[in-house]
Amino acid sequence: MHSGERGSETFGALLRFYRERAGLTLEALGAHVQYSKSQVAMVERGERSPKGKLVEIADQVLGAQGALTLLAEKEFGGSGLRPWTEDYLAEEKKASALHVYQSHVVPGSLQTEAYARAVYNCNCYPTLDDDEVEKRVVDRVGRQRLFHRKPAPNVSYVLEESTLTRPIGGPPVLKEQLHHILDIGRLRHVEIQVMPHARQTHAGLNGSMILLETPERRQLAYVEGPSGGYFVCEQPYLGDLFGKYGILRAQALNPEESARLIEQVAQEL
Repeated sequence: MHSGERGSETFGALLRFYRERAGLTLEALGAHVQYSKSQVAMVERGERSPKGKLVEIADQVLGAQGALTLLAEKEFGGSGLRPWTEDYLAEEKKASALHVYQSHVVPGSLQTEAYARAVYNCNCYPTLDDDEVEKRVVDRVGRQRLFHRKPAPNVSYVLEESTLTRPIGGPPVLKEQLHHILDIGRLRHVEIQVMPHARQTHAGLNGSMILLETPERRQLAYVEGPSGGYFVCEQPYLGDLFGKYGILRAQALNPEESARLIEQVAQEL
C-alpha cells in the first residue's frame, strides 16, 4: 500500500508496537487522540493516514520519544494530515459497491456542476473564496467517473423526497439536477429510490449513511457529521448499518415509482 495514496503499513505497525508496549487497548489510545476504536485500528493496519493530533499525542502518551513523529514526517510529508473526507473518497473511487442514504441534499456523487456550485456558495462557515469553490465543484463532478468505471460498481441510492424539492440554486438548477438523477438512474448498474414524505417513520431517521464494498468484498460504512466523518468497520455496528439500509430500501418507493415521482417534481418546476 503506497503511503501517499492512503495510510502507511510501516507507520501503523510502529504505532501498534508502541501501543502494545505501553499496555493500552485500541479504545484507550482512541480516548487520548479522540479517535474511535475502529479509526485507530485502520491507522494501525495502514488503511488510513493519521489525522488531527494523533501523531503528536500518541508519541507522548506511548513514550515513543519522537519515533512516531519522525516516521510520520517521512511517510506522509510534513504533517501528512488530510481532511476526513479524503479517506472516504479514496475508497469511493475503487469501491465495487456503493449504497447511499441521504436526507438533506442530493448526494455529492450525483450533483450537477450548477447544483454543486450552489451548495458550496451557500451561507456556510467559514466562507469559501471563489477559487476554492470552483476547485471543489470540479472535484465533486469528477466523482461521477465511478458510474462509468470498468468493471462497473453496483450503486444504489435512497433519497428523501425533500432532497428533490428543496430549491437549492433555484428552480432551473434543481430541474437540471432532477433530470441528471433520472439519467444516472437509467444505468443498469444503478438503482435510485425515493423515500416519500407521506411515510410517517422509517429506518433511517438517525441520519444519512454511506455503505461500501471494497474490491476484496470487505464491507465499510461511512458516517459524516458537521465536524467530520468516520468509518465503521467492526461488528455489530457495521452489520446494524447494512441492516438499516436494507430496511430503508424495502420501505422506499421502488425504482420505477421513484423515477415517476422525480419526473413529476421536475415537470412542476
